[in-house]
Amino acid sequence: MTTPLDGIRLSVLDRSRTREGEDGAQALRDTVRLAREAEALGYHRFWVSEHHSVPGVAGSAPTVLAAAVAAATTRIRVGTGGVMLPNHQPLVVAEQFGVLEALFPGRIDMGLGRSVGFTDGIRRALGRDKEDADRFAAQLDELLGWFTGEQTAHPQVHARPAEGLRVPPYVLATGEGAAIAAAAGLPLVVGDLRGRTRLLDAVDAYRAAFRPSPWSAEPYVAVAGTVVVAESEEEARRLLMPEAWSTAHARTLGVFPPLAPPERIETLAMTERQRGFYESGLAGHVYGTEDRVAEALEAVVKETGAQEILVTTSTYDRDALLDSYRRLARLAGLTRANAINTA
Repeated sequence: MTTPLDGIRLSVLDRSRTREGEDGAQALRDTVRLAREAEALGYHRFWVSEHHSVPGVAGSAPTVLAAAVAAATTRIRVGTGGVMLPNHQPLVVAEQFGVLEALFPGRIDMGLGRSVGFTDGIRRALGRDKEDADRFAAQLDELLGWFTGEQTAHPQVHARPAEGLRVPPYVLATGEGAAIAAAAGLPLVVGDLRGRTRLLDAVDAYRAAFRPSPWSAEPYVAVAGTVVVAESEEEARRLLMPEAWSTAHARTLGVFPPLAPPERIETLAMTERQRGFYESGLAGHVYGTEDRVAEALEAVVKETGAQEILVTTSTYDRDALLDSYRRLARLAGLTRANAINTA
């Protein structure tokens, strides 16, 4: 039996979101637990993210967390979505991924982004400024050179144990970043699903400009976004509420808070501006029953030609989140395929 998503890879990006009344340690343990569940369900890869000084996000050291995830799993690919290269020296990033690949051979992905810390204070603490994002292409070239042994900036230096290892690189980007990925001949991860016109423009430009490289002979596109599957459309929409309110809170009060339960959000007296951001945060995602989500994802794949969907969903209720991933795996045939592959 085939499904509308046959041949499309489904993967998970988890940001280690904190919940009200809980600390960052619990969020990190939840990430590792979710990775084990994603592996059991047959998802292709599990990525973790990089955020600094964000109250609602515990994932600040992605390569460290990726090591914990890889140690707790056995088959699923593990990586970063992503390491923000302008925040780091390429040599250090190469060494970190070299260690990961040496410990977990054939399972590590190197997802890379070009963002820097999002406030002046964070950028100062990192020793960076906004202009560092403009160096991304040069940093990317240097980073890849540490793996191939072809970097020329520091001819007497070698990245150990990275040199000679092959860790697949991915660029997380739209706009200029997508152009950089095309020029370097690297796979592209683009999102989110709500900005469909911008997403399609980035994908089209990437494919048109793509130059084959030793890392990738052909363009490869993964589309990232929020996907929620539940018993009913109303229930699925409720699962979107915690993230939508965190976004509205951040846009109006300057702090991205831990996730709150939907029942508390429903009692809040939002300002008109907050209500606008909140409603916007609920709109445009892929959510609903299994049939509805299958139809929507089939349309995304048809429009973008994506080879992979990277699901980035966050919500307050962990059990409901896991149930959503189970339903998504079922509608995509992952659970069936995984059972066959492991029999």
